[in-house]
Amino acid sequence: MLDLDTSLKHVEESGAQASPLGVNGCDSIWLLDDDVSMLKALGRLMNSAGFSVEKFNHPATFLARLEHAICRVAVLDVWMPDMNGLEVQACLRQDSPKTRIIFISGRDDLSVRQAALDAGAFAFLAKPFEDEVLIKVIQEALEGH
Repeated sequence: MLDLDTSLKHVEESGAQASPLGVNGCDSIWLLDDDVSMLKALGRLMNSAGFSVEKFNHPATFLARLEHAICRVAVLDVWMPDMNGLEVQACLRQDSPKTRIIFISGRDDLSVRQAALDAGAFAFLAKPFEDEVLIKVIQEALEGH
């Protein structure tokens, strides 16, 4: 079981936090990226597109939130220090099987892309990607619920 206090400490130290929008998490997009500047930029983009957002910069915090909210769509970075996005995907498959997962990655490794898609990812986008492409993929993921 994840230690929620430790997980929340990571969020406080980084300045990343869950958005007050979509407090129950049911209608929000969950973003997970260890790069705080990318997380902020994605959050602004999602908010400007009309989505409510919950932002996380640590996988343990992200996964601990599942105990209290439903994640409909998750946008996950692949390469993070403590736990990679594929490992987070495996946890989501077990704990939140209806979550649609969209991967983003600065390294477009074909074997990682294929592993993510084979494990049920909705989409895999290589950075840099056009804002409109991400918004469209998220809308499609939400419509599929």
